[in-house]
Amino acid sequence: MSRIQEFFAQLQIKGKKALIPYITAGDPNLETTLGLMHALVANGANIIELGFPFSDPSSDGPVIQRAIERALAKKTTLRNVFELVQRFRTTDATTPVVLMGYLNPVECMGYQTFADLCVASGVDGVLLVDMPPEEAHDLHAILRKSKIDTIFLVAPTTNQHRTEAICKLSSGYVYYVSLKGVTGAAHLDVDSVVSNLARLRQHTSLPLGVGFGIRDAESAASIAKVADAVVVGSALINKIAELQDGVSYTHAQLIEQTAIIKLMRSAMDA
Repeated sequence: MSRIQEFFAQLQIKGKKALIPYITAGDPNLETTLGLMHALVANGANIIELGFPFSDPSSDGPVIQRAIERALAKKTTLRNVFELVQRFRTTDATTPVVLMGYLNPVECMGYQTFADLCVASGVDGVLLVDMPPEEAHDLHAILRKSKIDTIFLVAPTTNQHRTEAICKLSSGYVYYVSLKGVTGAAHLDVDSVVSNLARLRQHTSLPLGVGFGIRDAESAASIAKVADAVVVGSALINKIAELQDGVSYTHAQLIEQTAIIKLMRSAMDA
């Protein structure tokens, strides 16, 4: 059983839902990112989705695009991200970390090298937003052999055949995109999420996480009623964007800066 599976099993016993924040590694710099990871856990995060920057983030909206641009300006590489996770693991051996990003940097590194570095650094799962299941066989086989969970996206427009294929390949959890469009888009339709999650559950027993459009404690609580996990990105990245490069922030300051996660955690548990 992977660390992600163990976490979901523990949460189910407690009657709680997972809170999964997304942050971009290297925004505003790698040292602050490390502090943010610990602050997120202190505020109630269960799993961290750690984005590795890529020059063409086509699935992301302007908020996360700007975060990626800031990280690239600091010359953040995929190898830097692995080093960051390894540093995180020196003091946190339990919180699952999922790398989220685009296929190109992985292709450049090589599938086996990528998987080996996932294992060596303590990465638990991988989500590549532009790798469709039809083309994922080689990387999926290597990651599965390395016991790294492979997480895929399901959209409101995904047909039944592709949904079945995605669920068959997925491990850890399935990420349901709650609306059409890019990250940070508005107009979250909870009723639509409910019906689509019911459809998804016909094809998988894996936990279902919902992201895109989770903007505040109220929307997080609404989604937590029907999903196994709530994923928040742009709303958190907006707060991180206020942090400055070249400033050494204390743990308490970073906890305060990411307090939206604590508010979401409280609302989800209420």
